[in-house]
Amino acid sequence: MQTVVVIPSRYSSTRFEGKPLHPIHGKPMIQHVYERSLAASRVDAVLVATDDQRIVAAVEAFGGRAVMTSDQNRSGTDRIAEAAQIIGLNSDDIVINVQGDQPLMDPRCLDQLVAPFYEEPKLDMSTLAYKIVRNREITDPKDVKVTFDNQGYALYFSRAAIPLARDPETRHDTFKHLGFYAYTCLFLEIYRNLAEGTLEAVEKLEQLRVLEHGYRIKVVVTPYDSPEVDLPEDIPRIERLMRAG
Repeated sequence: MQTVVVIPSRYSSTRFEGKPLHPIHGKPMIQHVYERSLAASRVDAVLVATDDQRIVAAVEAFGGRAVMTSDQNRSGTDRIAEAAQIIGLNSDDIVINVQGDQPLMDPRCLDQLVAPFYEEPKLDMSTLAYKIVRNREITDPKDVKVTFDNQGYALYFSRAAIPLARDPETRHDTFKHLGFYAYTCLFLEIYRNLAEGTLEAVEKLEQLRVLEHGYRIKVVVTPYDSPEVDLPEDIPRIERLMRAG
């Protein structure tokens, strides 16, 4: 069983054209993500899956590996599944989906993400959560929240604040979902062929498809946050965080 990180990467974007290639501290953003992924101790290989030759050229220029995938893929999950087929992964290999817009990602979170697969041989899928420390993120729909049961399996993902305390004096932790996923290659193929779910369509959260079809997602709580780059104005903030170490 090998573990491969696949980073789905598109050049076109309505909010931030060319985001993967935008320089951060002298490197394309995709390079930061690639190198941090490769630094995880349980990761055997890293691959960028894209439909744009400019991204392939940039990845190969820094010594990385990239594959061209179809421009007809509906989602990043479809792109990752196609890449897994191209490189010939086995059904029990673990595929990690790392978004290319998280240049501050801590490699240790990927080791945490795949750890449950060694403890639960029949596990299909895992993801990460981070205990929110900035109150703004509890109500911001951009930050997805997750609740999970006593065994650590996801109950629900939402853009709303969950759980929502009925009584103002109630104190509880709220967890932010971090957009990292790990799956067996076998389940990745199942996942990509599931029909879109009703809740998925409402919340615009693809992972809800898994729950709606009766599958389970293991949630690993990590101490490592991973700020995303959504818009060009996020870059200075990310660079400040990098300088701060």
